Amino acid sequence: MIGVIIFSIPFVPDTTGSALLEGIHTMSRTDSEQLYLDDFQVGQRFASASHALDEVQIKAFAGQFDPQPFHLDEQTASKSLFGGLAASGWHTASITMRLLVTSGMPVAGGVIGAGCEINWPIPTRPGDVLTVESEVLKVSPSRSRPDRGIVTIRSKTHNQAGEIVQEMTSKLVVFRRPDSGVGCSNEV
Repeated sequence: MIGVIIFSIPFVPDTTGSALLEGIHTMSRTDSEQLYLDDFQVGQRFASASHALDEVQIKAFAGQFDPQPFHLDEQTASKSLFGGLAASGWHTASITMRLLVTSGMPVAGGVIGAGCEINWPIPTRPGDVLTVESEVLKVSPSRSRPDRGIVTIRSKTHNQAGEIVQEMTSKLVVFRRPDSGVGCSNEV
């Protein structure tokens, strides 16, 4: 099942290079390199640009998609489990997806999810600057559909202090290069 969430949150990529880590591939919007199934290797790593999150974004997302008091009101949030205003986990997940798509892994054909496991060890707060670091855990060519496979990726979303605010292990449908001689099908 594929779901679509549409919302408007300003995206300002970090151009300072702070997301650049040694030995990790980073992609800019002008990067024309596209990765196909055979290009992925276990241990390969990617880093994204960054996204600064503020109170206005947190409340706007929560108001539209997760209208719980600890995402909308500082006073109520201060008395909650979170001890202060916290972004919805789904907001953090949406920012993570935006960073993966716009500056993380240059997957040919797009970042197509086939399932994931996600957790939020600590709250994402106003003022946090988020970056995503991803690592390839497994590459599995399909036996029944030779034009594609599944790439398992672990993505950790960090705040500016290096704390992990989200960890997600996802299975992505990744196609082989069109000139690989293998037929293409639209079925996953």
